[in-house]
Amino acid sequence: MEMIKNKGMTVNSLVIFGVGGVMVLTSILVYLFVLKGVMGRFDVTSQISKPTKIFDIFDPTSTRVAVLYSTYTENLLPEGSTWLVDNINTWTNFLNQYKVNYDIIKDVDIEQGRHKKYSLIILPGSKSMSDQEVIALKKFIDAGGSIFATSGTASFSNDGKWRGWEFFSEVYGLKFVREIERDETTKIHTLRGNLPITANIPTGFPLKIATWDRPIAVEVLEPRTTQVSFWYNYRLEMGLVREQVRKSAGIAYGNYGKGRFVWMGFEFNSVLGLQEDFIYFDRLFSNSLNWLVYRPIAFVKDWPDKYESAAILTISANEQISNLNNLLPILKAEGVSATVFFDPATSENHHELVKIAAQNGEIGALLDVGYLASVNDTVNKLNDLNTQAESFKSASFKLKSFSGKSVTGVLPLYGLFDDNSLLALANNRMMYIITDSLTDRSVPRTIIKGENNIISITKTARDDYEVIRDYGLTQPDFQLYTYLEDVDRVLFEGGLYVFKMHTEFQGKPENAPVLRNLIKYMKEKNIWIASTSEIYNWWIKKNKIELRIEPRGESRIVATISNPGVDVMDDFLITIDMQSKVKNISITSEMIGTVLPKYTFNESTNILTLKIEKLQSKQSRIYYIDYDYPNV
Repeated sequence: MEMIKNKGMTVNSLVIFGVGGVMVLTSILVYLFVLKGVMGRFDVTSQISKPTKIFDIFDPTSTRVAVLYSTYTENLLPEGSTWLVDNINTWTNFLNQYKVNYDIIKDVDIEQGRHKKYSLIILPGSKSMSDQEVIALKKFIDAGGSIFATSGTASFSNDGKWRGWEFFSEVYGLKFVREIERDETTKIHTLRGNLPITANIPTGFPLKIATWDRPIAVEVLEPRTTQVSFWYNYRLEMGLVREQVRKSAGIAYGNYGKGRFVWMGFEFNSVLGLQEDFIYFDRLFSNSLNWLVYRPIAFVKDWPDKYESAAILTISANEQISNLNNLLPILKAEGVSATVFFDPATSENHHELVKIAAQNGEIGALLDVGYLASVNDTVNKLNDLNTQAESFKSASFKLKSFSGKSVTGVLPLYGLFDDNSLLALANNRMMYIITDSLTDRSVPRTIIKGENNIISITKTARDDYEVIRDYGLTQPDFQLYTYLEDVDRVLFEGGLYVFKMHTEFQGKPENAPVLRNLIKYMKEKNIWIASTSEIYNWWIKKNKIELRIEPRGESRIVATISNPGVDVMDDFLITIDMQSKVKNISITSEMIGTVLPKYTFNESTNILTLKIEKLQSKQSRIYYIDYDYPNV
């Protein structure tokens, strides 16, 4: 039989291989196209050389966090103490809640260099460390690692001898000031707003911290470190406000070399309070964790456009009402409106003044809703719902008949209110209530009653009752200095400065000019001086904005912004901490025709600010934010 020789690949085989090759190439291109659509800018060569790079953030098995169980610190404790174990259990509960994988490590692991594989090391109350351990941690953070620490890190050596605050000053850029005394069971700890660490926490929120562990107050020494909070309580403590705020920091974050740190001057087990306190502390922990591992953080800025703080001016016209004539011309000359609160009964003989006040600003009702000595008063009671609702209705009718304008809110005569007061407000379609409560945040609180939205505005600064009547400061210069201290404190917090005046004190001819100088100062500080209804309208709409961000790959962030409210939201700012130095930022949208936001990028802080000019009711927008990393 004749053998048939193999003549090689036939034409059909070439076609099959050719078509197959084209299909493979097409599949690769489609895959890359889809990947680019999801993850934004995509460097193929870098991914081929490091194929796991894309998927790091999706890998639930990676463990990049270590919690130090410091036996050196445990040796400092009294025999049988569970202080360290309890602290570590609290930390691990938080980490488990966020599904963060972690390892428990010992001092020897750091001394022998086994900590280098981690990105974040948590130091829960790690007061005692060896010299070798301190050196290793400094190198770790200097090379780009992150540290999350509480209390006096490395202030003792491994054999229990006092080392001092060297680690504090060198790594954290902080100066130890004092330990908090145990003369109070709990201590108010005020949080600043509009920072990545305090994103979506009410500005000026007062955390309640137990003093049994002797928390620490420090002063920030270097610009690389940011003060997040302060222990100073202006409501109860004496002293120069600016200095006391500066020297009583209790939380700070910043950079050391290429790395990052977050430090808290108290242990997690020291946080006390109600459910709300723990919700916001949980958010503080989450923000801190995200910042330390370079995850983007976003929030809606508290105040419009360029303003870092806001202010309202109120006047209680109950005694010596004619002194309004000393204040209203100043307000008109400065182009600022105030809300004047009138007692309907005492204003019967001052119809013209009520009308002038309404023409130049807003009017509210000064009402007796009952008396409580304090929020903890269990003996006295405020008036019932029917009594309050009827007094609100009567006051609104009377003052509107005098002025021709509607009453916008209520100031309780004795400063406190209850749920009946809020229901009475809602029934009379009023917008706000101003309280003398000293224990709340420094921004308005939104309260929903049925279909109505109300805001309660807390007293955030000392008023003329305290400054003139109680302190006896009759000299205008001393009055102004005291008021300006509070302005600077509220500006530092990023909150709402509430300046409450009374016609029988600030309204006197010798005291009224202080108002002009105060307004000029606030304008110089770029504080938004608004009417109370302007604050109401802004705050209600701003707090209905829903924001979600999601990293996609290494060079894209997806931002989803929604307005579920019934009102159009105009001119608000979205702040995004990009967490890294980036360049070539571009913003596109998921839907063709979506209005793109204007934006600015601060290269020194890595903060990207989006300006949304108009977001319609029930509208959502999805923005793709793409960027490159600079070549290092």
